[in-house]
Amino acid sequence: MKFSLLKVYTLFSLALVASHAVNPDVYWKSVLPNSPMPKAIKELVQTTEWSEDKNTAVGVGEDGVAVHTGKPGKQTDVSVGYGYGHSPFNYNYAASEDQLKDNPNIAFFFLENDLHRGTEMKTHFIKDDQKATFLPRQVAESIPFSSNKLPQIYNEFSIKSDSVEAQDMKQTLSECENKGIEGEEKYCATSLESMVDFSTSKLGKNVKAISTEVNAKESTPLQKYTIEGAKKLAADKAVVCHKQNYAYAVFYCHKTVSTRAYSVSLVGADGTKAKAVTVCHTDTSMWNPKHLAFQVLKVKPGSVPVCHFLPEDHVVWVPY
Repeated sequence: MKFSLLKVYTLFSLALVASHAVNPDVYWKSVLPNSPMPKAIKELVQTTEWSEDKNTAVGVGEDGVAVHTGKPGKQTDVSVGYGYGHSPFNYNYAASEDQLKDNPNIAFFFLENDLHRGTEMKTHFIKDDQKATFLPRQVAESIPFSSNKLPQIYNEFSIKSDSVEAQDMKQTLSECENKGIEGEEKYCATSLESMVDFSTSKLGKNVKAISTEVNAKESTPLQKYTIEGAKKLAADKAVVCHKQNYAYAVFYCHKTVSTRAYSVSLVGADGTKAKAVTVCHTDTSMWNPKHLAFQVLKVKPGSVPVCHFLPEDHVVWVPY
């Protein structure tokens, strides 16, 4: 899905608040002085200055799962974009027809047993050229973020209620408001500061944030990638924050039990190298039985650990 560049028209009071807001970069360094800000977050920090005419340009861009994977030897794949149907990172939902119609045997998830040197996967990393940036926390908190306020939100961002963008935002709000699965602590962060606060409240301040990085300026072609190595990042706990489709940067963050995070080194057939953050869920017993992972891997809830790569604009927080 693609949002056009929009002008976010705000009230004079919001402009005054923003003029006194703490810079997100400064806030990060004050809370996490020993943890570098990952590239995925740096690219979303709001740098546009507020002007005297009480408005600011906010770039809002195309979001979706940027990885397509398949087991070695398969010749086909399916595009799994969370702009279509529910996000595959929300474990309450069954897979939509759009996510399965092309080829139900090849998809975004894989088994932890495949996570070792020499494993080959067909993978596609797509660059997002138009990124929705973070708003300062004071501004984000002054804008409604509720399904009950959708008409007001659409008006705030000059979005037509019957547009694709409006439907994306409606779905994001719905998923943020729905109850998570048992054992999941979830939160939708509407600012960088609130994402830092949630993650540190669950893991402590001795944490680091990491994201997938690909050494390519453009989107990589769908090709075979070989795993060169996999390094476990922490104990069985982490906070994972998934970028959502919205008019500004919003992350669906959740802490779940029985989670293992890895940094996986990959090399593509064309020489492209990537360090892909991978999350493996060792207990999927509470997931929707018709979730995408079970349908494409042909396994049952709670039977085996299920893993997935993270797109470049998603973030994993782990203790150190």
